[in-house]
Amino acid sequence: MQPDTTLLHPARVEEPLVHVRGLQVRFVSRDATVHAVNGVDFDLGRNEALCILGESGSGKSVTLRALMRLNPPARTRLEGTVRVGGHDIIATPEREMDDIRGGTVSMIFQEPMTALDPVFTIGRQIAETIIRHEGTSRRDADRRALELLELVQIPSAKRRLAAYPHELSGGLRQRAMIAIALSCRPKLLLADEPTTALDATVQIQILLLLRQLQQELGMGVIFVTHDLGVAGEVADRIAVMYAGRFIEEGPVGALMRTPLHPYTRGLMGATVHAGLRGQRLTTIPGAPPNLEHLPQGCAFAPRCTRVTDECLPRVPALLRTLPDRGVRCIHAGPLA
Repeated sequence: MQPDTTLLHPARVEEPLVHVRGLQVRFVSRDATVHAVNGVDFDLGRNEALCILGESGSGKSVTLRALMRLNPPARTRLEGTVRVGGHDIIATPEREMDDIRGGTVSMIFQEPMTALDPVFTIGRQIAETIIRHEGTSRRDADRRALELLELVQIPSAKRRLAAYPHELSGGLRQRAMIAIALSCRPKLLLADEPTTALDATVQIQILLLLRQLQQELGMGVIFVTHDLGVAGEVADRIAVMYAGRFIEEGPVGALMRTPLHPYTRGLMGATVHAGLRGQRLTTIPGAPPNLEHLPQGCAFAPRCTRVTDECLPRVPALLRTLPDRGVRCIHAGPLA
């Protein structure tokens, strides 16, 4: 098992849809600097689904927004290489980014009521997006809007075109947001915890719909979640994130069967499922680190039950246990 410095997808013949190397995101203010993302590396192929898994505050949503350059520009510092669909996201002027957002990459946000405009109908919002990016007529845009609502399986789609966001249920609002995200046929779809606010029955419907649409339309998809069940339903690969770094990555089945990093094992142990009835739930002690003052060495060390003095001097390099598995832990060898 050899150390490596990047968390790479197995070699592909074609250029990946998403190519990220050394991504760092810092939020700078007069009082402090928050190191939100600290050297993320990954590739995503076309028609592939990656799930970024981790606790709140680990840097998942910031990473996702960096792919569209949506973090607040005045106080955000971006470094590294980010290429999406052949576009250099960090170097592209803001005017050109307006064309990339929606046309090349789209996002489904966590809470549709804050992302949808309350004063315009659902049909109007979808049509305006299509007109902006594709320059079609209003009549063609309205026709496409209806087709999109039918695609995301909204019942009585024609009537829903005239509905305002507050007139729809949470599940229908989320489907409407998916329709807007798909309206300009993006190559990459980003989903930032798209089912958090929904009940369990609607949640699985949305997840299955997203997976179906991803395969039918041939998109690359990146999901962000803290729910292992969601990751298992929708992902081809999982990247586990902690303190702004990917600390483990691999195919969904292999990673969930044999987690190598102590943090990943802790997440799986803390997941509620039917087999735990009558048993005490395992928890991860402590709390995530303060991103203004990251600890030296392995950021998980203060919470880790396997910590030794060797964990403290430096950030662990990536260990490649298999061609498609990687983990940042010096104790992962025996587990592998």
